[in-house]
Amino acid sequence: MKLVFAGTPEVAVPALDALIASGRHEVAAVVTRPDAPAGRGRRLVASPVGERAAEAGIEVLKPVKPRDPAFLERLKEIAPDCCPVVAYGALLPRVALDVPAHGWVNLHFSLLPAWRGAAPVQHSVMAGDEITGASTFLIEEGLDSGPVYGTLTETIRPTDTSGDLLTRLAFAGAGLLAATMDGIEDGTLKAVPQPAEGVSMAPKITVEDAHVDWSAPALRVDRVVRGCTPAPGAWTTFRGERLKLIQVAAVPDRDDLAPGILSVGKNNVYVGTGSYAVELLWVQAQGKKPMRAADWARGVRDADGESLGA
Repeated sequence: MKLVFAGTPEVAVPALDALIASGRHEVAAVVTRPDAPAGRGRRLVASPVGERAAEAGIEVLKPVKPRDPAFLERLKEIAPDCCPVVAYGALLPRVALDVPAHGWVNLHFSLLPAWRGAAPVQHSVMAGDEITGASTFLIEEGLDSGPVYGTLTETIRPTDTSGDLLTRLAFAGAGLLAATMDGIEDGTLKAVPQPAEGVSMAPKITVEDAHVDWSAPALRVDRVVRGCTPAPGAWTTFRGERLKLIQVAAVPDRDDLAPGILSVGKNNVYVGTGSYAVELLWVQAQGKKPMRAADWARGVRDADGESLGA
């Protein structure tokens, strides 16, 4: 089939690579978000998908909005059979959805209808799910509500951050998306409507969502830290400044600390929660690089007995 691939961040690159390498399909063009300022110089930089497509000699389309007349006209000229999508980052209007004969097929990183929305992996980790996965589905005008072509499952490991899990799903999902394109082409794959039961929503995680509540149980604190890593980054405050929490570990045999209270030893830093303590392993102070929590505590001095988040 002739394909136009839509995607923007690094997580979408494995799927683009899989389609390019498939040998069965022609990736005629790529749709991605416009170049954005990055780095200290704030110079405009292409998205990871746009950069990869350019390296492969594929036409790159960067509409400000996917309803732009010039973009829609070019899409009609290319006349794709199908448009696979991975984390494109913009809502597609009906006029665009109607162009390809087989529609736009999205790779979504959850087992639909669970965790519809922008942040399925983060919400899955924060909710304490043991299993998640990926789904390919036909995009409709509703939010991630279209009929499903295929799924795969992935175990959430006890120490997984959302970044760890998303990386595994990106590579596993690339194969699922390529197989979905194969099945659509040869007519062996039909989309099945999602069940009405089991729907849950996964809106974008905000900075406030990533603010750690020390009165919550230790397991909840751990899930928030892992779910918000690498972005937007779990955080608390210490002496009036923000402290980013990169890695913590629950310590069930330390239940002597009140919520938010620090216990600083020579090589360990513990903090109380609503249940038992967690050990701070890696943190990042405001304006500093990530560091081991014990090194941070030595640097700030006399932190023992002080409170986080006060």
